[in-house]
Amino acid sequence: MRKKAEKITDEEFDNLFDKKEDITEYLDTDNSMSLDEFESEYKIKRVNVDFPLYIVDMLDKEAKKIGVTRQSLIKMWISEKVFEKNR
Repeated sequence: MRKKAEKITDEEFDNLFDKKEDITEYLDTDNSMSLDEFESEYKIKRVNVDFPLYIVDMLDKEAKKIGVTRQSLIKMWISEKVFEKNR
């Protein structure tokens, strides 16, 4: 295991990245996962949900108000609720 680099500021890190310099010594890889693990963990499963039209209209109004799509709004709200319940 290689020695960890000295800590740098976010701005210094961004500057190195922007200059296309090697930043790997500043990355914390102790808790990282492989691409296969990532894809397995975050695999997408399509589901269909039927809503009454008035709910769809309300979702569309809220999505427009905050500047996202209906699908994004539904995903946000469901994930917030699931994470809230699993704390």
